[in-house]
This record gives sequence, C-alpha cells and structure tokens, in this order.
Amino acid sequence: MDRFDRTERWLHWSTAALVGVLVATGAVLYWGELSSILGRRAFFKEVHVIAGLCLPVPFLLALPGRRGRGLRRDLGVLNRFSADDVRWLRSRGADPTVRLGKFNPGQKLNAAFVGAALVTLLATGLVLRFFSPFPLAWRTGATFVHDWTALALGLAITGHVWLAVADQDALGGMVSGSVPAWWARQNRPRWYQEQELNEEPTGSGVPGP
Repeated sequence: MDRFDRTERWLHWSTAALVGVLVATGAVLYWGELSSILGRRAFFKEVHVIAGLCLPVPFLLALPGRRGRGLRRDLGVLNRFSADDVRWLRSRGADPTVRLGKFNPGQKLNAAFVGAALVTLLATGLVLRFFSPFPLAWRTGATFVHDWTALALGLAITGHVWLAVADQDALGGMVSGSVPAWWARQNRPRWYQEQELNEEPTGSGVPGP
C-alpha cells in the first residue's frame, strides 16, 4: 500500500541529511576533545552554519503546489488527535481495541517536538551567528537554549532511528513509499480502511476516449 509519496520521502531524507551534518559538526564544536583531534574548528563551524541556514529549504520547496498535496494532507493528520489516539496514550499502546490512523500518537508528538526544536535551533543559531544587533543577555540565553534543545533533539532522533530500525516494514514506507497491506491492516486499521474506501473501482466498463 502506498504510504508516502516521492516529495515526502525527499523531504524526510534531505532534512535527515542536514540534521546529520548539524549533529556531527555541532559535536565537534561542543566537545573540545573532538576539536583537538580533528582540528579545523573554523571549517566545521562554517559547515554547521551553512547546514543550519539550509534547513528550511527542503520544507519550503516541498510544501507548495501539486507535488505538496500529500505532505499538506499528512501535516493536517499529524496536527489532529482522535479519541483512539487519546486512548492509545492512556494505555501506553496496550489497548488492543484502539484503531489508529496513518500515524500513531507517539509519531504525532515526535513530529511536533522535532518541528518546534528545529525552529528553535534555527532562531537561536541566527542570534549566535549574527550576534551584533543583540544584547549580551540575549546571546547568553540563546546559547543556553540552543545547547539544551540540541541535546533533547539528539535524544529524540536516537529514539526515532531505533524504532524505525526495529520495524523494517514501517521503515520501508519511507524508503520505497509503500508498506505491506497486512502491516497497515494490523498496525493502522483506520488508515487501512480509509485507503480501501478511497480506492477507485476498476473494470467499470466505461469506454476510454
């Protein structure tokens, strides 16, 4: 079953690549031991800044137009919590009667946190990079928020990768764009039903042009 279109997959992996660069270069800048081993601190700092400034670009390119329809639709789904989502959260995923849609509540919370964290990191990073107009108190606060948000985001990404690797069928949805029908029926029954209802009937006998 089709789960993610080409635009959504491109956005996911291009953003992941940029975040990977930011994490790697940020680690070099934060830990003096790594800077001493690798050297060229100024180079890593410049790469970190460029990757950070490029971070919104994939999203801004993927969102508009016809090619962004799937992305806009999924953003709407991620922004809504159903009664089943609330029950899933209360039972910590143990309630077998819950009928989940395309995303489980954990994925929705993770998407909200990651999106907010990336915006926060971009804003505080701009203060740290173009610091001249800002008072010292702002720069000090931006450093504190930037560092702790980066740490929290790193933990969230680690959990995201671990869960993705643990469920190869779900991971395939972001690699190839599709998941097995049995996986959708078992893990996302409401979404599976919606997809079944939305499928256009074939063999209607209507002649072509």
